[in-house]
Amino acid sequence: MTAAIRVLCVAVFAALWAGAAASAAPSTTEMHTLANGMRVIVRTDHRAPVVVSMVWYKVGSIDEFNGTTGVAHVLEHMMFKGTQSVPAGEFSKTVAAAGGRENAFTSRDYTGYFQTLHKSHLPLVLRLEADRMVNVILSQEEFSKEIRVVMEERRLRTDDQPRSAVYERLMATALGVHPYRRPVIGWMNDLENMSVEDAREFYARWYTPNNAILVVVGDVEPREVFDLAERHFGRIKSRTLPERKPQDEPPQLGIKRLTVKAPAEQPYVLMAYRVPVLRDPDKDWEPYALDMLAGVLSGNEAARLNRTLVREERLASSAGADYDGVARGPALFYLSAVPTAGKTAEQAEQGLRRELQKIAVEGVAEDELKRVKAQVIASQVYQRDSMFYQAREIGATETIGFSYKTLDLMIEKLKQVTPGQVQAVAKKYFTDDMLTVAYLDPQPVAGKRPPAPLPGPRHAQ
Repeated sequence: MTAAIRVLCVAVFAALWAGAAASAAPSTTEMHTLANGMRVIVRTDHRAPVVVSMVWYKVGSIDEFNGTTGVAHVLEHMMFKGTQSVPAGEFSKTVAAAGGRENAFTSRDYTGYFQTLHKSHLPLVLRLEADRMVNVILSQEEFSKEIRVVMEERRLRTDDQPRSAVYERLMATALGVHPYRRPVIGWMNDLENMSVEDAREFYARWYTPNNAILVVVGDVEPREVFDLAERHFGRIKSRTLPERKPQDEPPQLGIKRLTVKAPAEQPYVLMAYRVPVLRDPDKDWEPYALDMLAGVLSGNEAARLNRTLVREERLASSAGADYDGVARGPALFYLSAVPTAGKTAEQAEQGLRRELQKIAVEGVAEDELKRVKAQVIASQVYQRDSMFYQAREIGATETIGFSYKTLDLMIEKLKQVTPGQVQAVAKKYFTDDMLTVAYLDPQPVAGKRPPAPLPGPRHAQ
């Protein structure tokens, strides 16, 4: 769930919901656990003879050690460098020859590998995934090539993007202990000093069937997929996983501020408040209220930040709020703004604070909250029309420790949020003691680097 939601009125949403419910073919979702501990989750979707296959590993940058940041993402790149039976580069060529598309992603909490193709080729991709779960060749030659690709990716995505640099430094300041303070792509110094042995150790530690989930969505029957999974993954032996110790972030004891100087044309302010993360989908209510608060502030073009700071006051050229409370680690609530010409980052910060304070003092109207709820649910209708999104939603939910069965419950909990609850979280959590503020101080732009394509097909998301 995110605060980025579609602008739809309640009447249109109701019509879309009714139409989707009437036209969608019945679907089922079933789970089976192999003897080696690997979970297999299958959702049937018979609208087209297509299948989305995803293998998720419950490992991301949260599981890295200082000195080897970025190794989870580097290993994701290396997983395409071949096995004894599938030479380097052949994985992608084989999927393409079957008419499919494939890629991978690394996050703080998990790493995923996926393919979308005709349902008749599902056995092919399961065979390929099972092979590289245990047989990837991590050679010095291929590593030396790929680490340069990752370093260039970092330059393109962070070092040459001032707002990305601000976010990276804000995270490193807002969190003092938790691994979320480190960038998924890794610090450049760690990448420069990383060895192929670092990747080998990470692979041996975490890439095992009892740390993996296979999610398949499409024109398939669960029993057939379970049999295929047993045939290809069932023979792989499980390994004992490292103990995951608690990594709780200590309480923040006061406001934190930082300034990032970088070549840029405009200043920028990014604020982050320490807020709760969802731990019990059934009993918790504050994360759902925070999600609704983000929607009230910036869920659509008519939301408060855009209406007040951008259109009415012309204090900012853009302003937004974001919160994602579904994660293995701590959560932050973000506010951001780009001041208009002649305005400062300090003025933009005060504008963002003022809009939050209005909600803390005055609350939100029932009608306003109803519109936001309708937009959130409408967004889910649109997204769940995609097999890929269905598979990604299931995999992400499972890898962070919740059951896919809680997905509908989370939507119901969002619908139950009251105006009083939104006001309550605004009062409770948006204080200076919970806040980190980062300013971008624009420096002269000597020369713009022309846009360039990503250095490789694999990238962190």
